This record gives sequence, structure tokens and C-alpha cells, in this order.
Amino acid sequence: MWRDVVRSALVRVRAIDPPALIVKFSLQHPTPSDLVDGVVVVVLGDEHPKWACFRCPGGCGSRFQLPLNPSRRPQWVVTTDWLQRASISPSVLQPNGCRAHFWVREGQIEWCRDSAPH
Repeated sequence: MWRDVVRSALVRVRAIDPPALIVKFSLQHPTPSDLVDGVVVVVLGDEHPKWACFRCPGGCGSRFQLPLNPSRRPQWVVTTDWLQRASISPSVLQPNGCRAHFWVREGQIEWCRDSAPH
């Protein structure tokens, strides 16, 4: 909670840009209605994070469920900084819907050139 307060204060004084995506952790897989714009829900497993779930930032309303398990392919990695801003690697592609293709770095969306929404 104190991270949310510090992050909000830093945005208010324009020390950082408002993050497009922050990370919240959960032990349970979120339902579609649990997902909120701007939040990546990282579902935790016994040994490692299992899934990263979030709404498409391209505006089509699609739901991403990225596998984080290192033994699965494809596999993504989600990291956070001390302000809970998300970074996701590799890039994320939505081949249907709005055709979004983007990177997430320090909470910011960086659109790829082949992405339709930017």
C-alpha cells in the first residue's frame, strides 16, 4: 500500500510518468470481471509464478493470459520495480481483435511498428 502512495505522489509531482501497467499478485486465477485496466495480475504457484493476466491495452477488451512457467513454451517473464511497475519480456502480440503488439517496460507500453492501435 505504501508503494501506491509513493507512486501516486511521484506522478503528482511529475517525477515519473503515470504507469500504464502495475503488478498485483494473487494466489488464484482471476476471472474476466476481476481484471482491471492497468493491472497485471501475476498468479503465484508453489515454486514460481504461473500466469500473467491483464486486459489488452489496445482497447479491444481481450484478455491476455501469458504463461510464466519456465518449463512452458512460449514463456514470458514479468518483473517489477520497487513501485510495482510491470516489465514484460518478450513482446506481447494480439493477433486477433485490435492487433496490438507491444513491449511493457517500467510500466509503460511501447508499441511496435506493426501494431494497429498506435
